[in-house]
Amino acid sequence: MTNKTTLKTASVLAFERKLDPSDALFFSGDWNKREKADHWDPTSIREKSIRGTISNRLNAKNQDPAKLDAAIEKPNLQTVDVATLPNTCDTLMVRFTLRVLGGAGLPSACNNADYQAKLQSVVKGYVEDNGFSELAHRYAVNLANGRFLWRNRIGAEEVEVVIRKLERGQEAQKWIFDSLSLSLRHFDCPESNQEQLAELAEQLELGLLGERHTLFEITAFVRAGAGQEVFPSQELILDKGKSTKSRTLYDVKGVAAIHSQKIGNALRTIDTWYPQDGEQDFGPIAVEPYGSVTTQGSAFRQPKEKVDFYNLLDNWVLKDQKPALDNQHFVMATLVRGGVFGEADK
Repeated sequence: MTNKTTLKTASVLAFERKLDPSDALFFSGDWNKREKADHWDPTSIREKSIRGTISNRLNAKNQDPAKLDAAIEKPNLQTVDVATLPNTCDTLMVRFTLRVLGGAGLPSACNNADYQAKLQSVVKGYVEDNGFSELAHRYAVNLANGRFLWRNRIGAEEVEVVIRKLERGQEAQKWIFDSLSLSLRHFDCPESNQEQLAELAEQLELGLLGERHTLFEITAFVRAGAGQEVFPSQELILDKGKSTKSRTLYDVKGVAAIHSQKIGNALRTIDTWYPQDGEQDFGPIAVEPYGSVTTQGSAFRQPKEKVDFYNLLDNWVLKDQKPALDNQHFVMATLVRGGVFGEADK
């Protein structure tokens, strides 16, 4: 057995992600013709120019009535991208594929053989005790409840998610979920969905265990209303150059789409194991080493509290201090997420 007092974290340590989604493309059609969705038209993006008003918070020196009146007289002209359903279509279809890979916990790069051997022993022990059943259940719920739709799910009259397991390009299994019947706040599910979710989670777990090739096609139907705006990913333009456009939306060859990274973020929003402060419940957050939630400007897994990924992993691998079961799930979910986790330079 490796002497744990001499074992050190590898300086080169990287893991490939094991949930590998594609971009999600947008299509438009009629809710009552979902069986013919393969023939629906792509949803496109167009530009729109608008004349806005001054509405930002003013500093003290600009609150003089005369200055404010002068500012309001100046038009706030903007050019933005927008995506909408046609006036003849009431339903958005969002479609992507998801590949599930085995080998979670096996580094794609590691320059310390002793560390890799100990890490694989830790991962093997976790899998023997728990499998990937808890993680797979949570990933399955996030597919079924349509979390990956993001803003498109809000205010929808109906949302249906159809998941097909593909083998050699053909449908092998199929599950259909009423997404609005499933919560985004927890991973309990109504009795009517339990059997289907158990079957889906089993297939996800088999993929994570590497016991079979696992590929899914996920199709979500969102009944939003004819002509309503839909919400692809927004591009981050670092070098705007001469562009005057204030909002640029993502498209794939002219078809509105959501980034694969944003789909992946939604699927791994399963961390309810982070420390909760008082009675405020933020619900599940995405699995990140420090529990980072950029929209709230917070890191829910602080290193000083020893609940971040690096402290938990080092204690588990280097010191044989097995975390509580919830944090074991978190560590394994982070390895499924993938990333570069080598020892930092001193």
